[in-house]
Amino acid sequence: MKVLVTGHEGYIGARLVPELQARGHRVGGLDTNFYVDGRLYDGLEAPVEDGRQRDIRRLTAEDLAGYDALVHLAELSNDPLSMHAEENTYAINHRGSVHLAELCREVGIERFVYTSSCSVYGVPADEPIKTEASATHPQTAYADCKTLVERDLTAMADDTFSPTFLRNATAYGPSPRQRFDIVLNNLAGYAWTTGVINMTSDGSPWRPMVHVDDICQAIACTLEAPRDSVHAEVFNVGSTTENYTIREIAEVVADTFSGCELSIGSSDGDNRSYRVNFDKIRTQLPGFACRYTLADGARQLKETFEAIDMDADTFDHRAFTRLKQLKYLIETGQIDEKFYWVDRASRASDDRRRAGVVQAR
Repeated sequence: MKVLVTGHEGYIGARLVPELQARGHRVGGLDTNFYVDGRLYDGLEAPVEDGRQRDIRRLTAEDLAGYDALVHLAELSNDPLSMHAEENTYAINHRGSVHLAELCREVGIERFVYTSSCSVYGVPADEPIKTEASATHPQTAYADCKTLVERDLTAMADDTFSPTFLRNATAYGPSPRQRFDIVLNNLAGYAWTTGVINMTSDGSPWRPMVHVDDICQAIACTLEAPRDSVHAEVFNVGSTTENYTIREIAEVVADTFSGCELSIGSSDGDNRSYRVNFDKIRTQLPGFACRYTLADGARQLKETFEAIDMDADTFDHRAFTRLKQLKYLIETGQIDEKFYWVDRASRASDDRRRAGVVQAR
């Protein structure tokens, strides 16, 4: 199968590309390249066949021609970022994703794997443990966009277009394009660089957790599954045994990083809390079973930090935190307020005008 991955240079994409290639697929990629400054360790030795810098809002049918399937990872990622950039989140994550799906239908790409999120469940509400049939209660623009894309692409599904929606639990684990703005990775980074985890909250909210490599496995299994078993289906991605409170996650990290001190604060008013059932993916997606636990991920992160001798400057580097990196790109004039790359020639001309330099014509 020839597979196009949007967001192939990101946290999941850097792990997904070699996974698909190892399974015999040919892989191309599209990415905005917002986060290519972040490379935690060598591990990008399997480049895509055709990697291009593209914004999903400006894609054309020509950009997608020749592929059998598409895996869509390229959205603004995580709740804190969406709360700082709601308008851009809707423009990219909702309207941009629907535009991408429409182009896929136009060029005849039948399989469309959409990486959604368990954050759509939001709060416990009427059910303590959520299934794919549970009502959604998105609390942020990021989660709301996931529900909107699921709605709109489900309406598009037909004999020629087959979307599948993977509601991933909160990801963790090492990647060459690391993220330190997700809970386990963040706590592990603090444990390694400071020896202290100071939680401001009481750690009571629940989160389902899943290893980044298990997300990649779920994507690969979806691509390879019989069409009828995944057509317009929603799957929670993770394992039912891997639901934890934030406090329990911190305790796993503190146990893994020997000598780490852990302090617990008081509730900070975050009402996002959800536990999730993952029986459907375990029983209905051929070939899928989670291979890792939270403790495995914490241990792998520690081993990675040891191997690269990670220091505090690396942990704090802007490119490993989505919000920091986008703020940097805006402040340095590399992207505009709508998160479009600024033309370098135009920016250089503006800089010269601001400096009072007059060029002869």
